[in-house]
Amino acid sequence: MEPMSSLVAVATVSACSDCFDPPTENVAGDYRLQSLVTMNGGDWTDWRAAGATFTIALAPNGTTSGHLFIPGSNGRGSDFRVDMAGTWALNDETVTFMQAADSFVPYMAFDVGENRLSGDLTSGHGRVIAVLKK
Repeated sequence: MEPMSSLVAVATVSACSDCFDPPTENVAGDYRLQSLVTMNGGDWTDWRAAGATFTIALAPNGTTSGHLFIPGSNGRGSDFRVDMAGTWALNDETVTFMQAADSFVPYMAFDVGENRLSGDLTSGHGRVIAVLKK
């Protein structure tokens, strides 16, 4: 092997020594809301600043628990509360949730990052961007 090839090989291995490897064991854990914003009719709402909370525990066996609370978000001034009981699945670097509760969560694919899940969903109801942190 030529000296330059050896250097490139070492640099490649070293560059990935801190790479995030998303097997189930690395993704499982307790997450909490870092940001939750929606856009509807061109208006952005920062729900975390308005008092929203979102916790979800991803168990290694594929089950979930937690709660989603969004104050005064249903258009009639009532609070929105949802139990996050259900299941989760990891496919490549994307987490999806299966839940009986009716919220944006089961419809959003969450990209996996180190200690982070982030999703962006656009539908007929507007756009939802959510970031959860371990």
